[in-house]
Amino acid sequence: MKIDILTLFPKMFEGFLNESIIKRAIEKKIVKINLINFREFSSLNNNQVDDTPYGGGAGMVLMIEPIVKAIESLKTKDSHIILLSPQGKVYNEKKAIKLSNYKHIILICGHYEGFDERIYEFIDEEVSIGDYVLTGGEIPAMVITDSVIRLLDGVINKESIENESFSSSLLDYPTYTKPREFRGLKVPDILLSGDHKKIKEWREQKQKENTFKKRKDLL
Repeated sequence: MKIDILTLFPKMFEGFLNESIIKRAIEKKIVKINLINFREFSSLNNNQVDDTPYGGGAGMVLMIEPIVKAIESLKTKDSHIILLSPQGKVYNEKKAIKLSNYKHIILICGHYEGFDERIYEFIDEEVSIGDYVLTGGEIPAMVITDSVIRLLDGVINKESIENESFSSSLLDYPTYTKPREFRGLKVPDILLSGDHKKIKEWREQKQKENTFKKRKDLL
């Protein structure tokens, strides 16, 4: 998979791309990630990419020309172009699974007071990571990139993905590790029994209880 990220602040991604699972996925050539500063596509001498809105109003608006030029320099028949915006459809695991099947994703990070409205003629969809506003689209780009990459073959053990929260309509079951007892808090006896059938039944029941307690909306 190839992921291109259009951003005004590529340095924000340095730690994200150079640590842990994402770094290993890049090194194993499972995914290729490019950071593109769309300021480089500005036609103005000072590389300006924003301007005041027509009709007046507060703040600055991202100009359409440099972003579209950047898109056109990257786009292929396999590209899926996503605008990151608080006005988009709210992101979830189902969307992450769908995106993991694309060969090429282009993520556009917003900033300032948003985009020239004509940008919608050049994208495939608009996505939000939640009903709140951030200073820019860089963090949402990291969220989507991380959630998609971890689903790719060879990045994470498939069994881990199949058993985690949101892989079905239920949250994950409780997990424990050593020590068996900590300050009076004990690991449930069933997990120490070695009876895999009963452990499976216990985990399924705990998934239902956990979901009912924390996220009834999923039931």
